[in-house]
Amino acid sequence: MLDRILSLLNASAKAEAPRRHDRLHLAAATLLVEAARMDESADAAERRRMAELLSKRFSLAAEETDALIEEAEEEADRSSQLFAFTREIKDAFDYDERVELMEMLWDVAYADAEVHHMESSLMRRLAGLLHVEDRDSGEARKRVLARRG
Repeated sequence: MLDRILSLLNASAKAEAPRRHDRLHLAAATLLVEAARMDESADAAERRRMAELLSKRFSLAAEETDALIEEAEEEADRSSQLFAFTREIKDAFDYDERVELMEMLWDVAYADAEVHHMESSLMRRLAGLLHVEDRDSGEARKRVLARRG
């Protein structure tokens, strides 16, 4: 009887781990969706860039990436606040991973070759919520610009 209870608890714990991981992916993807939408026109270039970044960062197959972006878009439609997403990431990612996420966000913002003032405002807000120093967010932005030429 005790073995059966322990077996059920272990199975439950193993089932929790992927969900936690998925929530982090969803939180990051939702922030990228928000960055893409901030200029009021999330275009195909921004969506492609989101897919590339998420696929690479989280080692996802194309179908998984597309499903994640669709779920993130739905989540962004339902939510009016970014705090829950940024808190999830801040609590789970170390500082360097949060800076890497800021670089991903800047990359999506620049995907359409320009950054709208609302996108810049969002980046400042997100840097604060993610506890990323302005200097490091600025360096992330510069790295994106250097890659884009």
